[in-house]
Amino acid sequence: MIEVSNVSHRFGERVVLKDIDLTITERRVAIIGSNGSGKSTFVRLLNGLLLPERGSVRVAGLDTRKDAKAVRRKVGFVFQDPDSQIVMPLVEEDIAFGLKNLRLDRQRIARKVDAVLGRYGLEPLRHQATHTLSGGEKQLLALSSVLVLEPEIIVFDEPTTLLDLRNKRRILTILDELPQTAIVVSHDLDMLDGFERVLVFDDGRVVMDGPPTAAIPHYLGLMA
Repeated sequence: MIEVSNVSHRFGERVVLKDIDLTITERRVAIIGSNGSGKSTFVRLLNGLLLPERGSVRVAGLDTRKDAKAVRRKVGFVFQDPDSQIVMPLVEEDIAFGLKNLRLDRQRIARKVDAVLGRYGLEPLRHQATHTLSGGEKQLLALSSVLVLEPEIIVFDEPTTLLDLRNKRRILTILDELPQTAIVVSHDLDMLDGFERVLVFDDGRVVMDGPPTAAIPHYLGLMA
């Protein structure tokens, strides 16, 4: 469970979030809104990438201010641009990177890396340089590097924006099959049909909170 209590945030003089107060318990939650509405800032608060200027964020009772390391173990984050989170020169090294930071032994790391490479079709790319991957392969690698850490919650910030149709479908299939809670920021309204809850952001506030059948028409009305 994620509890966001009376959260406000600003960058300099610009207020980007205003009095956000909500609880997330659902397995599939989408966040939509225009550019600059506050949605990307909001999701960065959920695993402590940002700390709220005012208010608090708790994940399974852990405060992002006081328990940042434990929160990041529970909440994985997949960025819109995979280049911003791929840090190692080879595919298998990038997947192993986070595991090494957890100080796991070498054999356990190898088993986990092998399992993720096989599960997501990256085994043929194991020894390939990350900078030579296609856009879809990079997004799959970024996701795999998060999944290998086995977080309970995964936040996706525009996971399909930079992808062609084939790779978009591939990522959406993986997302749909994940057992973890997924919180997804997206402009792609077609992917939200199976979501349990959609939060609509506008001018730093949640202006609609409901199922896709109610939230999407509300959003489209704002954009009219």
